[in-house]
Amino acid sequence: MRTSLLAITACLLASPLLLQPAFAKSATPLVIPIKTSTGQDAGTATFKQGKKNLTIKLKLKNLPIGDHAVHIHQKPLCDAPDFKTAGGHFNPDAKQHGTMNPMGHHNGDLPQNITIGEQHTGEATFKVNYLSLDPAAPNSILANGGTSMMVHEKPDDMKTDPTGNAGNRIACGVITAPTP
Repeated sequence: MRTSLLAITACLLASPLLLQPAFAKSATPLVIPIKTSTGQDAGTATFKQGKKNLTIKLKLKNLPIGDHAVHIHQKPLCDAPDFKTAGGHFNPDAKQHGTMNPMGHHNGDLPQNITIGEQHTGEATFKVNYLSLDPAAPNSILANGGTSMMVHEKPDDMKTDPTGNAGNRIACGVITAPTP
């Protein structure tokens, strides 16, 4: 019996699921609120870690009609009115801006813009393999205290360094690990 218990314990300890940080293996999505510079509710961003991709679902409201760039910025700060405290785009790989840039792109560059319709609402889903919720990963949006989700006034042209000509920052949400 003792040998069986030792064998079971050894198998459990070797399990790859037990070696991952608790949040990385969690099926619970991370939901963050997004606010405008006046503090008005601008919707949510939901992050769910898969085996190979991070899925980001945006549900935005109370924003101007049109296409808007959405980026992950380097600091977990959203101080109004201009959200500049969030810093530049999340860029641990030290690349240039734009998913169409032949030199590679910032990790914080998302592959498309979001369209806000006549009801001042919009939804978009992104699946990316270059971001992670695993705090130990080099591309983690939760490491070092977190990051922020930024909505810009204009669309991203997907190539102009450093910001894609996206214009001012109009809504922001802080991305941090949930407290246990």
